[in-house]
Amino acid sequence: MGNKINIAVLFGGKSVEHEVSLLSARNVIEALDREKYTITLIGIDKGGEWHFYDEADYLINADDPEAIELGEKKSPVEFSKLSSFIDMIFPVLHGSNGEDGTVQGLCALLNIPFVGAGVIGSSVGMDKDVMKRLLRDAKISTPRFSVLHLHQRPRFSLEEIVFPVFVKPSNGGSSLGISKVKTREDLEIAMDVAFQFDRKILIEEAIEGREIQCSLLGNEHPIVSLPCEIIPKGDFHSYSSKYIDPEGAEFIIPAQLNQEELSKVQMTAMDAYKVLCCEGLARMDMFLTPDGTVLVSEINTLPGLTNMSPYSKMWKASGLNYAEMLEQLIELARKAHENTCRNWTRQPSLFT
Repeated sequence: MGNKINIAVLFGGKSVEHEVSLLSARNVIEALDREKYTITLIGIDKGGEWHFYDEADYLINADDPEAIELGEKKSPVEFSKLSSFIDMIFPVLHGSNGEDGTVQGLCALLNIPFVGAGVIGSSVGMDKDVMKRLLRDAKISTPRFSVLHLHQRPRFSLEEIVFPVFVKPSNGGSSLGISKVKTREDLEIAMDVAFQFDRKILIEEAIEGREIQCSLLGNEHPIVSLPCEIIPKGDFHSYSSKYIDPEGAEFIIPAQLNQEELSKVQMTAMDAYKVLCCEGLARMDMFLTPDGTVLVSEINTLPGLTNMSPYSKMWKASGLNYAEMLEQLIELARKAHENTCRNWTRQPSLFT
């Protein structure tokens, strides 16, 4: 790879979380050590087109989470040529067409190492329905839920719903399309909102408990951070409280847990990370109930890396600063790619 590693930071995306990606990417780009890495910027616009960008003008309204957008695009990306000068891709993408295994599959086909979970871990982590079924099969507690596909809606019965519930798209993140529903009258409206984001939605029981998160880092032998407790000012931790309103939620890092609670939270996060085939990094969102039960709400395989995001804050509280965290992610990506290449060389030929 030469004296410096050429890392392509990939951001934007054909996703409703496009702006969140830009906010996260800005932090990553500013924190990467220029003595170790050469940085190539690749932005994906909302139409799905890939272009190179110059660092001087790749963002417009960079300080405004609601108005931020891609700047002046340069030459289009030719995928077949990327591996000739790019050593690694750092996807800073959130949501569909970026966090769901699609981009990860493209990187694998191009034989370019990439940061984060592989195709299976990414796709499983994105689909909350599939994720919860795997957790349930592994005897890891998760809130009870029902799945509803758009074509099933005319036959859906409201009679068995016990309120309050959360209604959420099965595929998506950043709390977009999620509603907390307390009455039958509001359920149809919440379903309308969720179906705008996905053709499959979840109706999930609302858990009375503390919202706890852990950051994870690693491949075969991951490590887990000290946890964070989130106390939202509204009904739940919404898109606004995550990325726009700095006063929208209180983050207690590290969470005030006794030793038994801490151990249970960290072990549950670790077990779920492994069950869900994750690599590189993830943030595990959980509930801790008054009786000490830990339930996994969801996993985020490319968590937000903005100034307001708890993923890096939890690592800082655990003794790992932002730049060190990025270096570990890059090294984990290199090792994961080496292991994949070794597996390719071991594959038997059909003609021997």
